[in-house]
Amino acid sequence: MSLDLESIYLDLHRHPELSFAEHRTAGIVAEALRGLGYEVTEGIGGTGVVGVLRSGPGPSILLRADMDALPVEEQTGLDYASTARATDRDGNDVPVMHACGHDSHVTCLLGAAERLAETRDEWRGTVTALFQPAEEAGGGARAMVADGLFDRIPKPDVVLGQHVMPAPAGVVGVHAGPAFAATDDLVVTMHGRGGHGSRPETTIDPILMAASTVTRLQGVVSREVAGTDTAVVSVGYLRAGSKINIIPSEAEFGINIRTYDEGVRARVLTAVRRVIEAEAEASGAPRPPEIVEGESFPVLYNDPDATARTAEALRAAFGAERVIDLGPITGSEDVGELATAAGVPLVYWVFGGEDPQRFATAQANGTLETDIPSNHSPHFAPVIQPTLSVGVDALVAAARAWLA
Repeated sequence: MSLDLESIYLDLHRHPELSFAEHRTAGIVAEALRGLGYEVTEGIGGTGVVGVLRSGPGPSILLRADMDALPVEEQTGLDYASTARATDRDGNDVPVMHACGHDSHVTCLLGAAERLAETRDEWRGTVTALFQPAEEAGGGARAMVADGLFDRIPKPDVVLGQHVMPAPAGVVGVHAGPAFAATDDLVVTMHGRGGHGSRPETTIDPILMAASTVTRLQGVVSREVAGTDTAVVSVGYLRAGSKINIIPSEAEFGINIRTYDEGVRARVLTAVRRVIEAEAEASGAPRPPEIVEGESFPVLYNDPDATARTAEALRAAFGAERVIDLGPITGSEDVGELATAAGVPLVYWVFGGEDPQRFATAQANGTLETDIPSNHSPHFAPVIQPTLSVGVDALVAAARAWLA
C-alpha cells in the first residue's frame, strides 16, 4: 500500500471534526495503518487510534499526532477550504476548520508510519503511532490514559511529537526544558440585578461589572508578575443580555491563563480570583461570582538529554542551519500527559508551515504579526510542500534516533 499524502491532507482539511468527534478522521487513520501492516486499536479515549509495528527486540517509541479541529470559519480562500459545520458540546451550530494544523500532523504521522514500515528491516524495536483526539479541548491525552492506554499498547521508552507553526517551511525548532506553557481556563459568571435600560438606578449592571473586571485583569501580568517571568491572561469571550433596552441579571466570560513556572501560575490564579471577587463586591453584586475551572494541563517539559539526542538526529537530517531553538512558546499542549503517565521523557518540536519567501518579506518589512497568520486564525493555512515532507522526515529521523 502506498499513501498519497497530499490527497489525504486535502481530504482532512476539507472535512475537519471537532474535539471527541473525530470519527471520520479516525476511520481514515485506522484503515491506512492496517494497510501498512500495523496492529490497530480504535476507540481509545473516545476516538483515539493507535497502530503498533514491531521489528524484533529493541527500544519502544511512541509517535503522537492530534486530530481535532476548531470552531472557526475558514477565510483562506483556498480551493480546498473547509465549509464544514458541526454541533459543538453546548449544542451550538458552528463552523469547523483545521485552524491549528492538526490535519498536517495526522498526514505527517501517517507518512512516517509508512516510511518506518517500508524500512522495517533497517531497525529493531517497536513503533507506536498514536492519533489523539481533543487536544484543543485539553482532555484528549488524559482520556486515552484513563481508558487504559498503557495497558493496551507497548510501554514506550520515549514520547515524540511535533506541531506545525507559522515559521518558514523547511525549518524545525526544538527547545529543551519548559517548551510550551501551562494553561488554565476559568469560566466566570457575574451576578447582577436586571431591569429596564431606562432605569439603571434600579439595577446592578453585570455587564459593567464584567467589563470592569476584564479591564482590571490586564493589570495582573503587568503589575503582579516580575519582568523576568512570563504569564499571559486573555479573555476569550464575554456574553450578556438579549435586548438593547434590558439590563440583564448576569454576564459570563471566559479566561485563559498561560504560565511556565508553578509559582507564577499559583500567583496569577490567586490574583485573577481576587480581582473577580473584588469587582463583584465593589459593584454591590447580590451574590458572589461563580468561577468554574475548565481544562488545564501543565507545562510541556522537554527532557534535556532526550532533546539533545533527538536534536542531533534532526540536524543530521536537515542541516544545523535549519534546526533552531525558538525558545519557550506560550501555546499549550497536552502531549506531556502521555509521557508523564508512562513515566518516560518527552521530546516535542515544531516545524514551519509558512511560505519561506512570504515569511522573509514580512520579516524584512517588520509585518510578521499582521502578514503571517498564526495558529487559530481563520487565515491559517500551511503550504502543502515542503511542510508535509519536512514533517514526515522529522518524525522518521527522530524515531530512528531511538530505534536500534
